[in-house]
Amino acid sequence: MNFLVDNWIWLLTAAASGTALLLPNLGKGGGADAVTPGAAVQMMNREKAVVVDVSEPEEHAAGHIKGARNIPLGQLEGAKGLPTNKALPVVLACATGARARRAAAVVRKLGHERVHVLEGGLAAWREAGLPVEKTA
Repeated sequence: MNFLVDNWIWLLTAAASGTALLLPNLGKGGGADAVTPGAAVQMMNREKAVVVDVSEPEEHAAGHIKGARNIPLGQLEGAKGLPTNKALPVVLACATGARARRAAAVVRKLGHERVHVLEGGLAAWREAGLPVEKTA
């Protein structure tokens, strides 16, 4: 008991540090891994990852990752645009990554094994200087 009383400040510091390390990993969207734009490009090139933009159609038309399939978040369940091969990696994207994190839980529930969220969304993609296309 004397140990706890004598070292309370160190124990409190250790608990606060552990909490600070754990918090960024909570709420990352249904167990999905966050990937950087560079990692997403590698997955697209090496593993044939499918990019799914969960933005609304108007947002998608204004600018999206080249080759991304548009399936709005509210239409994911029962959507035909998800890959039939559920072992293929799926990279979910939106403007900032917030909707993509929510979509990850839905896509996992649909049976996809490798679900990833584009960290920072389309904003991070553009910042990395990667190709963005617009549709009419």
